[in-house]
Amino acid sequence: MFETNRLLQAALALSELLTAKGTPHAFHGSILPAILAESPHSDEICCIVEGGQTQTHPFRRVRDALSGNEDWATTLSPWTNRLHVSYRRLIPPIDIEILPAGEAGPRHLDASTVMQLQGIPFLTISEFLRARLNSWMIRAGEREAHEISYVLTRFWNKVDVNRILEQDMNQFVSKNQAAAPAWTAVKRKYGM
Repeated sequence: MFETNRLLQAALALSELLTAKGTPHAFHGSILPAILAESPHSDEICCIVEGGQTQTHPFRRVRDALSGNEDWATTLSPWTNRLHVSYRRLIPPIDIEILPAGEAGPRHLDASTVMQLQGIPFLTISEFLRARLNSWMIRAGEREAHEISYVLTRFWNKVDVNRILEQDMNQFVSKNQAAAPAWTAVKRKYGM
């Protein structure tokens, strides 16, 4: 468990480097509900980085942005197709998992999928819910369920129903009744 402020320091440092290289990115993970809840602790932060057919692979873009910077170290795990970066300016270092856009979040990171919190790009509420719901559908993890329920019940009015798979959310709500009133409110808002 890390202090949320330390994770935000690392996120800001990485964001500045990626922005300087013109690399679209957004942060994701349990840090988002922690920020929204003003919780002092969080334990997960990921960075979704955009790539594409005419662009370099997201991992290459991150490694290029961090090259020559002593505060950062990268670890590529080819057998899991994941890149981890460590912000070593803080002790203990902060690890951030890099995820290719389209795998763990939206394919394109733009104003419709990214919001700014404390000067740092994060997935929007809808995109966060969509990504967490995808994880929950695979693992049915308690942590994902708690985060989905928390964000949905408190920020239902910021949810774009067009970005959420209705069938998946209906299944989630059937197993997590605390989220049912918020999901009903979202559907009512869109006349469903």
